[in-house]
Amino acid sequence: QVQLVESGGGLVQAGGSLRLSCAASGLTFGSYAMAWHRQAPGKERELVAAIGSGATTYYADFVKGRFAISRDNTKNTVYLQMNSLKPEDTAVYYCAATKRGPRYDYWGQGTQVTVSS
Repeated sequence: QVQLVESGGGLVQAGGSLRLSCAASGLTFGSYAMAWHRQAPGKERELVAAIGSGATTYYADFVKGRFAISRDNTKNTVYLQMNSLKPEDTAVYYCAATKRGPRYDYWGQGTQVTVSS
């Protein structure tokens, strides 16, 4: 079965950095577009960044210039490098995969990111 397992979350001070990883199994990773979403308490889940099977990228305006998404198809892993973190980046971050979009086919369990002021 398909599994997406996130790691790398934690507690960091404002201005700090974290790198999230999402290891995928059970799917032809290179054929899927991958994305990171997040959900803060009391808010709806939102798209943070996405990377296509051809490595084209998309970023939400609120993370442009601070976050970078990348993928390593040899390791079936997608990454989210998060720099200059702000308290408003605090959320559970989810990895997701889609073969054709826009609906995502698979989701991970999420990893908590907490940014203290």
